[in-house]
Amino acid sequence: MKNWKELLVSPSTSIVETMKNIDETAAQIALVVNEDYQLLGTVTDGDIRRGILKGISLEDQVLKVMNQNPVTIQKGVSRQTIKKLFQEKKLRQLPIVNENNQVVDVIFSNDIFAPIIFDNWVVLMAGGLGTRLRPLTENIPKPMLKVGTKPILQTILESFIEYGFHKFYLSVNYKREIIKDYFGNGFEWGVQIEYLDENKRLGTAGALSLFSEKPENPIIVMNGDILTKVNFQQLLQFHEETHSIATMCVREYHHQIPYGVVRIDDSMLCSIEEKPIERYFVNAGIYVLNPETLDVIPKNEYFDMPSLFKTLINQQKKTSVFPIREYWLDIGKMPDFERANLEFSEVFG
Repeated sequence: MKNWKELLVSPSTSIVETMKNIDETAAQIALVVNEDYQLLGTVTDGDIRRGILKGISLEDQVLKVMNQNPVTIQKGVSRQTIKKLFQEKKLRQLPIVNENNQVVDVIFSNDIFAPIIFDNWVVLMAGGLGTRLRPLTENIPKPMLKVGTKPILQTILESFIEYGFHKFYLSVNYKREIIKDYFGNGFEWGVQIEYLDENKRLGTAGALSLFSEKPENPIIVMNGDILTKVNFQQLLQFHEETHSIATMCVREYHHQIPYGVVRIDDSMLCSIEEKPIERYFVNAGIYVLNPETLDVIPKNEYFDMPSLFKTLINQQKKTSVFPIREYWLDIGKMPDFERANLEFSEVFG
């Protein structure tokens, strides 16, 4: 990378500023250095998301989330050694340091290997009735409603294509032929599209029982009425790093209680907190599932994603959550649709 110095941040830099740096450089990493350019640690998108889950404030210093023992390599090492290290450690970035541990360069996987193409299947759930958006959906399925200049489903599809995904399944039911006629086999977009035909409502997980074969890699499942700028490559990387069988994307939801909340111990008044803000993580409608999760989904029966995750948790399987910090909008009601049209050009350009 020619301007690798753009990736450098000081230990006193806030997490939110570091996050902006990672997004703006599109390098997916920031290097924390002292005034002598000595490497103190690295920060990736995954480090920040794990910090969010722990309740760390984005205004805190980046020291609180950085990896203090990153993988580095000495200047002058052969290209073959670098390539081997990338493969063994499954790296996407590799800082190069000198004998004084000062950063002198950064190598990226794209510098060593061809651009990443993901063979993971992407399943887009596009079979809903969209009753809350009637009359707009009386003659067209909700994912085909235009936001900006194109259908919602097309924006979603193109977002995945941008990150190197090429194998898609569209789960369809209500007015399915409109979707099939528009997207066909995916030739126009240079990808492969197949369809999961629901002859009855199967829910957000039940449709996955319609696969004619089992995937070899984790699949990404997403509701077809969501607009988001999530980095799907980072999502897949996070899933792999946590060694989870299933990952659910979540959004932070704030709710202010309009009263003074009284804390008590038995009959004793302990404290009064005026109009506190409660914070929760809520389901964001995007998931990563390992192939073996499909074994617990009943065939051709209604089964939703919360039920799938509850089943996996009861089986003591490792599941994780991926906090979305990017733009995300669930187009469920008319105000959401109107907001999406107002924001589309600014967010998706």
